Amino acid sequence: MAIPTDMPEVVETYLWVEEHDWLKALHRSPENNSPQFRVPDLLGACISIVFGDPDPSGRVFRYLGRELILRAPRTPRRQERMWREHFALLQGLQRSPANRYPHPSFALDQLTTACVAIVRADAVAEARILEQARHNMAVRTAGVPRAIKQGGAS
Repeated sequence: MAIPTDMPEVVETYLWVEEHDWLKALHRSPENNSPQFRVPDLLGACISIVFGDPDPSGRVFRYLGRELILRAPRTPRRQERMWREHFALLQGLQRSPANRYPHPSFALDQLTTACVAIVRADAVAEARILEQARHNMAVRTAGVPRAIKQGGAS
């Protein structure tokens, strides 16, 4: 999917506060250096890792149906930005049959939060996210439209 040049590079979204605070802590981590990646890069890395899985839709909707659904629905959200290429991946999930009638309809903030929560559960999440953020930046700088790590998620 080519990114139109008249569209902004980033899109505003919301993250549930627990996942947002975790990404902010990763942003401030001493491991995040040279360069220091900002939240849009860290968020994009989480999305890329999940979409590197052979069944990203199944993984996200399983998390939503088993875990996020049990959290308080009025959980506060924090505004953040993501790269447009990652928004397009999530928008595809949002428009997918798994998110249509008769299934529950999940909003973009829930899909975004699910990606962060899924990756966060990994024992080596921080190192993996920083590695993926570097890969995404290299791909974005080269002008390749999709930033999904080759080899998939573990």
